[in-house]
Amino acid sequence: MSALAKKEPEKSGGFADLGPRVVSAAVLVAIALVTLYVGGVVFTLFWLAAAFAVNWEWQGLIGGEQRLGRVAAGGAAVAAAAALGGSGLAGAAALEVLGFAAISAFLAGRERRVWAAGGVVYAGALAFSVCWLRESPDFGVLAIAYLFAIVWGTDVFAYFGGRLIGGPKLWPRVSAGKTWSGTITGVVSGALLGVATAYAGGGAALAGPQTFLVGLSAAAISQLGDLFESSVKRRFGVKDSSQLIPGHGGVMDRLDGFIFACVFAAAMGLVRGDPSAAANLFFW
Repeated sequence: MSALAKKEPEKSGGFADLGPRVVSAAVLVAIALVTLYVGGVVFTLFWLAAAFAVNWEWQGLIGGEQRLGRVAAGGAAVAAAAALGGSGLAGAAALEVLGFAAISAFLAGRERRVWAAGGVVYAGALAFSVCWLRESPDFGVLAIAYLFAIVWGTDVFAYFGGRLIGGPKLWPRVSAGKTWSGTITGVVSGALLGVATAYAGGGAALAGPQTFLVGLSAAAISQLGDLFESSVKRRFGVKDSSQLIPGHGGVMDRLDGFIFACVFAAAMGLVRGDPSAAANLFFW
């Protein structure tokens, strides 16, 4: 879920687009926080809808045959992934997502098979990881809040850092507006905000050096998510993933960084084999 500045415009140094971004961000942030607090079915349905939208946008973005069938296959995949995520059944979730990804690939035709399957995996990974983290014992709510702080903080401070400092572009062939100064400012600031959130939610025991290091990693990976989506859109000649958010692009445009950060956080739990994936963000 992006905050003020999901992307740095191609020209730096101005803030003409700040007002619309603030309004858009305020609404999205409020909904995300309310559903996080309420939890349960409300949280799952919110992220199920988000993951469904991601697959819907992806399948439209890449083109190809039988889009409706691919959207349906992806919808079934994210529904099962969300349900299995609540129970932490990673193996079963991976099998069902890959199965529906194969169906989507078959429907898409030869030239779009890999891309169509990738969209189902991308959306399914979001649905599973966010639900698994939220339902993790003891630290589920704090883990999602921690990731929100990291990703939103990274986006906002990258936005302002890039404009106020300027300098060399990070990867102009993929993202014309991103600068090294903005990216570094954003990553460090996002990690610090993550530590502050962990401290506010659980005290000093949760805000040690490891929490900062995880935050740095998650912040950097969230920026990779932004670059990844930018590269996909460039590959298919698309400016925005959709117009679901009027004037501000699509759901993919807002969630690319959070998807990568959330999957990274869930992967830490899988690697360590801890029943509480959320705890792995704060305790090593």
